[in-house]
Amino acid sequence: MRVLILGGSGFVGRCVADEAVGRGCDVTVFNRGSKAAPEGVTVLTGDRLGDLSALETGTWDAVVDTWSAQGEAVRRTAGLLSGRAGHYTYVSSRSVYAGTEREKAEDAPLVAGTEEGYAGDKLRGELGVRVFDGPVLLGRAGLILGPYEDIGRLPWWLNRLARGGPTLAPGPRELPLQYIDARDLAIFLLDAAGRGVGGPFDLVSRSGHTTMGEFLEVAAEVTGGRAQLRWTSPEVVTAAGIEPWTQLPVWLPPGELHTFLHGGDVSKAYGEGLVCRPVRATIEDTWAWLRSLPGDAPQRADRPQVGLDPQVEAKVLGE
Repeated sequence: MRVLILGGSGFVGRCVADEAVGRGCDVTVFNRGSKAAPEGVTVLTGDRLGDLSALETGTWDAVVDTWSAQGEAVRRTAGLLSGRAGHYTYVSSRSVYAGTEREKAEDAPLVAGTEEGYAGDKLRGELGVRVFDGPVLLGRAGLILGPYEDIGRLPWWLNRLARGGPTLAPGPRELPLQYIDARDLAIFLLDAAGRGVGGPFDLVSRSGHTTMGEFLEVAAEVTGGRAQLRWTSPEVVTAAGIEPWTQLPVWLPPGELHTFLHGGDVSKAYGEGLVCRPVRATIEDTWAWLRSLPGDAPQRADRPQVGLDPQVEAKVLGE
């Protein structure tokens, strides 16, 4: 396939580019050129909110759009590429769903078009891509982990566990987790584009693909086995004022929000061929990538820093 990736140098876009190049696709990436491009791609330079002139010519079999800010940018490229691309994938988010009721899966109600922030931006991106004149796939991803992560969730846990010592492990150990490795997301998106598949898909692993216990125990082992996991009840964690998801990445206490983010129905995606690799593979490969970097892991400027202050951790553990 001739594949155009709008983005293509960071996290999900980078994984899509790597996968497409590995398949022998003719890959073009369009971005601002602020990061090194993956090997084997053609680079077009421009700005999603400004100059799109580099996209005014050319034809592609598939477009993958990873934009996560103003929805107008998606509408502009979808309109510009209509008639010159066979398929358009917009990497959206499960954040577009209104509330936390997930009984209807992909048919659940969506947030209002006036919603502020990330959820509203993703919804407006979904609305904007409707101007494309071919099949459109809406990849509503959940929690995304893996190499090239620039949000900091799995990298924070790996670096914390590598430091060793008594480590706050938020329980319960059997708490189910639901996420997707960015490379498995890339594989699904390219496979679906090749078949011309359209429509919305919730793209995460099955609930319980791993548990909080397996996730942290494997990560502790992979990073050298120096961490002593101190399993702590959700009540103790929240009573200490620790913010789930941000101060303790990935983790949410049992309840409605956990059920929404880690208990979604993904039967449609699995029916279309989604396959998720074991958690150990994601952890081992992310740790290998982190150790290969000359400095700290990349961090997106538009996302908050994650992680727990060591003094807060020590206080909760009574250290």
